[in-house]
Amino acid sequence: MGQLEAIISCLAALVGVALGFAGVRLLDRSRLKSVRAQAESIAKSAREEAEKIKKEAELKAKDDLYHQREEFKRETEQVRAELRDQERRLARREDGLEEKGRDLQKRERSLESLKTKLTERKNEVEKRGQDLEKSIEQQMRKLHEITGLGREQAERILMERMERELSERIASRLQKYEEQLRQSSEERSRRILATAIHRYAAEHTCDTTVSTVDIPSDDMKGRIIGREGRNIRTFEKCTGVDVIVDDTPGVVIVSAFDNIRREIARLSLSKLIQDGRIHPSRIEELVAETQSEMEKHILEVGRQAVQDANIGSLHEKLVQLLGRLKFRTSYSQNVLQHSLEVCHLCGMMAEELGLDGRLARRCGLLHDIGKAADHEMEGGHPKIGAQLAGRHGETSKEVLHAIAGHHDDVTIDHVYTVLVAAADAISASRPGARRETLEKYVKRLEELETVASGFPGVEHAYAIQAGREVRVIANASQTTDSDAIKVCHDIAKAIEEQLHYPGEIKVTVVRETRAVEFAR
Repeated sequence: MGQLEAIISCLAALVGVALGFAGVRLLDRSRLKSVRAQAESIAKSAREEAEKIKKEAELKAKDDLYHQREEFKRETEQVRAELRDQERRLARREDGLEEKGRDLQKRERSLESLKTKLTERKNEVEKRGQDLEKSIEQQMRKLHEITGLGREQAERILMERMERELSERIASRLQKYEEQLRQSSEERSRRILATAIHRYAAEHTCDTTVSTVDIPSDDMKGRIIGREGRNIRTFEKCTGVDVIVDDTPGVVIVSAFDNIRREIARLSLSKLIQDGRIHPSRIEELVAETQSEMEKHILEVGRQAVQDANIGSLHEKLVQLLGRLKFRTSYSQNVLQHSLEVCHLCGMMAEELGLDGRLARRCGLLHDIGKAADHEMEGGHPKIGAQLAGRHGETSKEVLHAIAGHHDDVTIDHVYTVLVAAADAISASRPGARRETLEKYVKRLEELETVASGFPGVEHAYAIQAGREVRVIANASQTTDSDAIKVCHDIAKAIEEQLHYPGEIKVTVVRETRAVEFAR
């Protein structure tokens, strides 16, 4: 039973497999038929769509062909129209050229006739010219016969008469223009000077040649003098000043013409009094220390002056010389303050005239630099200043010329020299700028003229440039060139011996007649 059931089960399984396989085959066949039907349907629709597209493409191609034909016809018509226009223009141009050709022929004929007339006129003019020359020659011969003058003589007389007439007219016109120019230049110069003076107002202080040192008690005077005067002698030897110890209570007077020495002496004496140890070795030590401090102070003063003037860089030696000007006076006027004032005045006037204000300030600041070393070198301070500036790196010709020529010692070639001279005169002539009174000033000029006039052969003597120069007019009939040289030397020697004056005085002896004119 068990085996039978197993066999039946196996047969049932085989039958089921066979039936399943048959069902799958039937299902595949049905699906295949369905797929074929769909493929045929798609192919049919594709053929229909292709036919449709083909028809549309044919229609579009026909339409495009039609439009291209129409466009070609229009372009062809347009080209034909342009060609017809060109033909018409060419025809008109040919007509115009033919007309111009006829006009040119007419003009050629008229030119030929005009040329013939001109030739006839030229021949006629030449004939008249020959006749005129003949008549002029005849008249000239008659004129020479009547006047008795040759051709050259007549021309010379005529030219001389014309020159006289023209010279008189030119001279009157030049005089008129010179007067107008002088008036306008004077008016403008006054305005510029007034503006510069108004814009710059500096304080003025007059320096003296003595300084006073306060002492706590009169007993200190004895200590300053020392035993048998050894302290005061040592102090005067180290400083180069005179110490005056008199009955004036509470002060000791230090006197010297060199302001730097006087200031060193004053400071040293003040330190000695404060220190209390007054003996020769201590004096020498403090004086040396004060001299070193003074050198530093002088350099700092010079740098501050250069900075205030705004002139750019300057050589260290020139800066030191500027600082020394603080302790230099001219007619009791502080030279450094005077130089700064001239510097600013020159800058203002230069800017008013459209010139370089910085260069003008440089010229003004350095114009009296020679006064810092005029006691060490021979010559006047303009010459010394120009030499020092050129030696220590100043290359500007305008600056060197302004230094050398601001007192008219050389021929003025630059406008900045004139500005410096004007500013120098303004600074020196301000009320209160200098201690010297008008009476003393006039007296010094009179003394110079008196000394010069006392020599034989001298007709006139004039003190000029604030007493810096004496012009002597010698009698040419009473003196020779050799005598003039000797008189000039004797006058200079007499001035040195009889008068006291700052700087130097130039003596000029003139014994010939001079005619002076200015070429502008």
